[in-house]
Parts: sequence; C-alpha cells; structure tokens
Amino acid sequence: HALATAGLPTDRFTFEGFLPRKGRPRRERLDEIAAERRTVVLFLSPHRADADLADLVTTCGPDRRAAVGRELTKLHEETVRGSLADLAARADGDGFRGELTLVIEGAAPPPAPDLDDTDLADLVQARIDAGMDHKEAVREVARDTDRPRREVYDAVVARRQKG
Repeated sequence: HALATAGLPTDRFTFEGFLPRKGRPRRERLDEIAAERRTVVLFLSPHRADADLADLVTTCGPDRRAAVGRELTKLHEETVRGSLADLAARADGDGFRGELTLVIEGAAPPPAPDLDDTDLADLVQARIDAGMDHKEAVREVARDTDRPRREVYDAVVARRQKG
C-alpha cells in the first residue's frame, strides 16, 4: 500500500525491513540503500524515525524523493511526501507516530560515460569479436552506456561506411 501511495516508481523495488540499530551493519545497509537503483521500502520505528531519516539524508543525499506512510490501511492513514531532508525535519520536529513505512526513490543512474561514435562502435565490435550476436552486442552496449540503441547502431553503421 505504501508503494502505491508514495508516488514513486513501482516497476522495480526492494523491501529492506527495519534498518539495523547501530554499528557496521547499519552503515553497510545505509550504503547499500544509497546505491540502490530500485525504489526502496523500509519500516521505521516511530522512536527511531528521526535518527533513521537523518542517517538516510547523510548517505542518500537531502534531495532524494521519499514518502512516509503512517497507519496505512487504518482510519487515520496518512502519506507525507517530500525530500528526505523534508521528512527528516518533520520527524525531528513534530515526529511521526504509529506504524511507519518509508519509500525512497532509487539512486540516479551513474552519468553516461563521455563516449563518441568511435568508442561506441569499438565496444560493439569487442562484443562481436567475443562471439556475441550483432543485435545483442548493440543492445548490451546501449544498456551499459545508458545510450539509445539507435545511437549505438548508427555509430556502428557510420564506422562501416567509413571503411
């Protein structure tokens, strides 16, 4: 229910339960969440929501979009949307009461490498030389470089036309 009302992408998500309370397991889980590209769903304890949100702001950044669902499927259900910083400020001020579910936007994809057409064609050719089908090589390079398939295909065609 929290995922549906959060207003964040629902095509791919992961459920993480509660964050570990302290120490290395907590830091490692926070780092994993910060790097996760899928939407993340967490449970929050109302007594630790302020600390959890403050740590998420530190690791994920203050501008990551999120939503806190409170008392979901109950009479006083509420969903509060905003940045992690907005939600952390609210938790630190009035606080959140009741059963809480936090939904966090996935991490942005890494910036596309600065590749020109020759680089793209080289990447495709390397995959073909390794035995991959041409079409699959183009698809994989497009996915790995976060470029449209058509752009990668056009780079290969341009190389062939040059000789």
